[in-house]
Amino acid sequence: MTSTGKHRVDLHLNGEPVSATVDNTSTLVDVLRDEFGAKGVRAGCRNGDCGTCTALVGGDCVKTCLILAGRASGYDVRTIEGLGTAENPSAVQQAFMECYSFQCGFCLPGMILSATGLLERVPEPTEAEIRDALSGNLCRCTGYENFVRGVQRASQIMKEHGPDTATDAGPERR
Repeated sequence: MTSTGKHRVDLHLNGEPVSATVDNTSTLVDVLRDEFGAKGVRAGCRNGDCGTCTALVGGDCVKTCLILAGRASGYDVRTIEGLGTAENPSAVQQAFMECYSFQCGFCLPGMILSATGLLERVPEPTEAEIRDALSGNLCRCTGYENFVRGVQRASQIMKEHGPDTATDAGPERR
């Protein structure tokens, strides 16, 4: 920390080392978006209720609007941008497409990251564990049923094809 009210933040974002000098009061959501370009981390409510700012920090599911950026220094941080691509989605992304686990998409990054974090800790979660893991994400479009099915399907894909591998079948080939 410097006497100017700024400090350096060094972390690995989606596998790449990044650093920036930021205000001591900068939240991680703002640094991820503004300094590092991770626009999939959204600044929704800014008080930890909606989950749109969710990222995996050191393997833990974190609401980045609630922590200062300096707290993430030295950690591996994963955002939705680090999980997969349209051509090669992660198992969770593929399962969410197959199960139509989305509506408007605003909550989707938080839901996917929460599901990913859960499945990394608990490869075959119960429905109660899934609902608990997703409960920190506010979705105003659905009743969460398709999200639960999506996590269950992702667990099955990961069991059949490995944790980092999605199948070649997209949502059109179920």
